[in-house]
Amino acid sequence: MNNRRIAALASDRAVHRAFAWLHLHEAQMRRWQMEFLGIAAPPFGEAERAGWFSRRFRELGLAGARLDAAGNAVAEVRAVEAREGGPVVMLSAHLDTVFPAGTDCTPREEEAKILGPGACDNGAGLAALLGVAAALKHAEILPGCEILFAANVGEEGEGDLRGMRHLFAEAPYAGRVRAAIALEGGGDAMVVDRALGSRRLRVTIAGPGGHSWADAGRANPIMTLAAALVELGRLRLPARPRTTLNCGVIRGGTSVNSIPESATADLDLRSVSGTELDRVELGVLETLTRMVDAENQRRGGAALKLHVERIGNRPAGALEAGSELAMSLKAVDRHLGIATEARIGSTDANLPLSLGVPALAIGAGGVGWGIHTLQEGHDPTGRDLALRRVLLLLLDVCATVAENESVQPGCMLR
Repeated sequence: MNNRRIAALASDRAVHRAFAWLHLHEAQMRRWQMEFLGIAAPPFGEAERAGWFSRRFRELGLAGARLDAAGNAVAEVRAVEAREGGPVVMLSAHLDTVFPAGTDCTPREEEAKILGPGACDNGAGLAALLGVAAALKHAEILPGCEILFAANVGEEGEGDLRGMRHLFAEAPYAGRVRAAIALEGGGDAMVVDRALGSRRLRVTIAGPGGHSWADAGRANPIMTLAAALVELGRLRLPARPRTTLNCGVIRGGTSVNSIPESATADLDLRSVSGTELDRVELGVLETLTRMVDAENQRRGGAALKLHVERIGNRPAGALEAGSELAMSLKAVDRHLGIATEARIGSTDANLPLSLGVPALAIGAGGVGWGIHTLQEGHDPTGRDLALRRVLLLLLDVCATVAENESVQPGCMLR
């Protein structure tokens, strides 16, 4: 059934017009990519790039192009049968990069290559978002249900999926999204259908501080934190489900001849199992408390104070193999001759999956390298295969949603 449906969809004249637009307008997508890459989008600093996308959505003729309360650039392609509060399928790509404010993000070209911070993650996804929108409007395709296009904030690092959290909890779309597809990086065959959960903890140990000579013997927060981190490194973590613990940042103190008043470390816990994340987080808290208490007892007082703040919480989850979204992707890849590369990852799809909404993250074509480094690059050559994949998947899911919710099926205007 799925295979016949995809074959029929792919043979539709309007869909062919959309495919042709994607094939013939690589130069336009490349210009877009070069332009928005030159607009820095550090964590919590995506506003200028979001504004650029909102203007492009408006120019392409999408409905309701705007910036929402979280800073996401959103717009819609309306369905055949417009219905207030009706079902929505979301296509998204995150705006933010991992690079801090002040990083020179000016892109440059070397033959087919696009080079610069964020060129692939998520330059590839963002260019694809515009490409798919443009192709739909050019071909005058009306989907079975409304499509929400979102260039969203807060996917990377301490952004903690804040853009997605807003869309699913507070925006007018809350409760209406029936499936979510996130465009993430390059590749023709990649799909992330298992959400890697994470907890980020900021651990601070504080004390009175003092002079290294005159106050020698006072409890030292850096020494205590260092000892605690060594103990955390000895925690037994399961190989199945794979679970990891990392200390990525440590800071504290003001000078070499001072007993510091505080020391801080940022911890990253990851697992495909939410239960294991709970267990390891509890083990971390117990270990830290034990180490601080032991140091205070050894010093004969309670000079050191422990504070632990959760600064990130990405839920784990997985797309059910028998779900309509998974079956649709399988049929699309079979039709296009793509050998699906299923992966585990931490993406915007984590949030909807944790809420029971079918979701995945999918490659936006071309080849990327040096992800999250200043040497990042993307070669978009041949990305129209990946974009045909996205377009077919998107339209098929819209038709399925419409059928399930008794909405008029998608109509291709010729």
